[in-house]
Amino acid sequence: MGGPTVEERKAQIAAEPKGDYFVGRRYYVKKTRFWGYVRRPGQSWDRSKLVVMREDKKRTPDRYPENGSGNQRYGFDQNYEYKLNGYFTGSKVYDPNSNQVLPEFMLTGYEVLNRQPGWIFRPDDRYDPYRITVYSR
Repeated sequence: MGGPTVEERKAQIAAEPKGDYFVGRRYYVKKTRFWGYVRRPGQSWDRSKLVVMREDKKRTPDRYPENGSGNQRYGFDQNYEYKLNGYFTGSKVYDPNSNQVLPEFMLTGYEVLNRQPGWIFRPDDRYDPYRITVYSR
């Protein structure tokens, strides 16, 4: 997945402005319904949570058909990093395709921070669009 060194990543996270928002990393695996990883600014990705997005107030950036093309398809933003506004609802959601019960995040707004941030948890992260390969160990 490429990206910065471990030291550079730690420095980037430490330099994030504090505030009432979250940092999200889109993690798309075909046929799953989770959105990606979400953490507070200044926290390491190891403390992030894999979430299902609730879109009552704001739709996710990739709300397109799965069979679309280019930037007009679901999951086009794989590994984009976002500044997210919203909150954890306290509910858990079952994703039948990944067989996981995950926290629900109510999205109220977002902006793209980085389209190519590189690895999430470790420099040796490997992405496979057909199975979960990127997770905190």
